[in-house]
This record gives sequence, structure tokens and C-alpha cells, in this order.
Amino acid sequence: MKQSPKNPKQKIIKRVIALEGDFIKTMGYKNRYVRVPDGHLWIEGDHHGHSFDSNTFGPVSLGLLHGRASHIIWPPNRWQRIRPCVPPDRRPLLNWGGSTEDEGDDENNNK
Repeated sequence: MKQSPKNPKQKIIKRVIALEGDFIKTMGYKNRYVRVPDGHLWIEGDHHGHSFDSNTFGPVSLGLLHGRASHIIWPPNRWQRIRPCVPPDRRPLLNWGGSTEDEGDDENNNK
């Protein structure tokens, strides 16, 4: 959960896609590829193209982060714990170790 860059009184909940230093392929941002600056995150909503997220306003300062969503409680028929995950097509292109996500997956699958 973080403050909305548009309205600081409003809180928004988005998925963290990339951390500082990661390289990400954007979805409609002014630059096609972005290195997330130090002290920032890249966040996205689950409804691509209809979400007010980093693809609209860019990397977000860690200082705006307020917490982590852990459960869905409404509507009651959707009560569940939220498991951390990033959709495979939205993972950073390059991670801290300098390898691509696909390279890491191949290594694990070949063992």
C-alpha cells in the first residue's frame, strides 16, 4: 500500500514488479525500458492498460510505501491470504545478480 502520487490523501494497492537496480520492460511508459533508480520501486496494477501505476507515473519512491497487503477480505467469498508473486511476463529483465530470469529458470529445470 502506498500514497497515490496524484492525491497524497489516497492510498492505492499495487503489485511490486521490480526493485531498485532492476531493469524492466514497461507497458506504455515514456521509455520502453527502465532501470529502477536507487530508492525506488516499479509498481503495477493487475488490470494492464486500465491501472494508475508506474506505467503512468514512473518509478515510485520507497518513502511512499506504507505497508504490505496480506489478505483479501472483501467480498467475503474471496477471503484468502495473498501469496507474493509476479506474473512471468512482468518479471525484471535483469536482476541484481546480472542474469536474466529465464537463465535462472533454465538452470533450475536442468537439475
